[in-house]
Amino acid sequence: MNSGGDDFTPQISNAPSANPQPTQPIQPQPIQTQPIPQQIPPINSQPIPVQNQAPQQQVPAIANADQSPGLEASTPITGKSRIESAWGSNPEDMGVAIVSGGQNTGEIFKQEYTGWSGTLNPRWMRNWAILRHHVLGIFRKGHRPWSLPTKLFIVIVFIASLGDVGLTLLSALIGSPELHTMWGVNRDNLYGHVLGFFPRNMLYYPILAALLVGGVISEDRYHGTSALYFSRPISRFDYVMMKYISVAMIQAFVVLLTLMIYYFVEIIVMGRGWAWIIDTFPLFLAAFVGGIILIVTYTSIGLGLSSVSKGKFFPGIGLVAIVLGTKTLAVLVSNLFERDVMYLLSPYDCLAHVGQALVGTQTTYDQYSWTWSLASLVLMNAFFLYILSSRVASMEVTRE
Repeated sequence: MNSGGDDFTPQISNAPSANPQPTQPIQPQPIQTQPIPQQIPPINSQPIPVQNQAPQQQVPAIANADQSPGLEASTPITGKSRIESAWGSNPEDMGVAIVSGGQNTGEIFKQEYTGWSGTLNPRWMRNWAILRHHVLGIFRKGHRPWSLPTKLFIVIVFIASLGDVGLTLLSALIGSPELHTMWGVNRDNLYGHVLGFFPRNMLYYPILAALLVGGVISEDRYHGTSALYFSRPISRFDYVMMKYISVAMIQAFVVLLTLMIYYFVEIIVMGRGWAWIIDTFPLFLAAFVGGIILIVTYTSIGLGLSSVSKGKFFPGIGLVAIVLGTKTLAVLVSNLFERDVMYLLSPYDCLAHVGQALVGTQTTYDQYSWTWSLASLVLMNAFFLYILSSRVASMEVTRE
């Protein structure tokens, strides 16, 4: 040790320590470096030319990979994906396509319609379903929704058509032969019950037919109900026939049922015997056949008009216009020019002429034979039935 100097030099002794400590290796400590900010040169805004490269084929993403069977974290990527159809939850109900990610070809899913291989209901049951849908809709719910005015008018016409029945009952109760002569069953009254112009064929039957045929087929065209019919094993012939019979049955409920009530009430209240029945039954059958021809003609015209329309108004007003309009035109031509040929264009006058010949009452058409009227009726029905069949044949199994 130096006593007079400022410098101090420590002396390191190499002698061993009394308590030696074990030496530990020095652990290297990581040096944390701070990022040096660098100035990024401005990017030139000029477009960079891109070389044409071959398009890379994209592998569709797998939806819900966690839920797909066989897909785990360790599953290798093979470049293939599983595509499942969306409308099935069972593997046997689903169409599966395997798409290769490295090739341009693959197995494509193809859906085909498989027809029903089970047992079908018989034909009469399918037709009965259509008939019941229309006819029972008049009486109860759950079937065709006929409008309330149509139902009320059917009830009113049915009750009004029984007017001669009420007068027959009244004449039997009071014992008036004069009243019975006017309203009892005879040749002229049987004809008038079905084919009389006022009020039956002016206010009752044509308007009733117009209300019935208005939307029978036109509503199927408008709402697409034809798709529901024709997607089932129902032929177009059965479709037309059941619609036709449905409308005809409702009219027969008013026209022919009231005629039968009229005839049998006469037998019951007047105590008619077998001799009277044998004499008048052919007249009753003739009037009944005249009523069938009337129903068929009005139904053919109405459904023919309904098949070319998509609303209720045109078929209904068209039927009334044809029946009453041609009658009015024929009367005007007959009064002005004294020619009855225009009556051949009137459905009502043709029906009246044929009915007069069937029942045997005095005819009001003297210038031509009743066979001309019958031929005219056949042509009218054939014409409108042809329109009906051609229009139904053109209806698709989709909404028009």
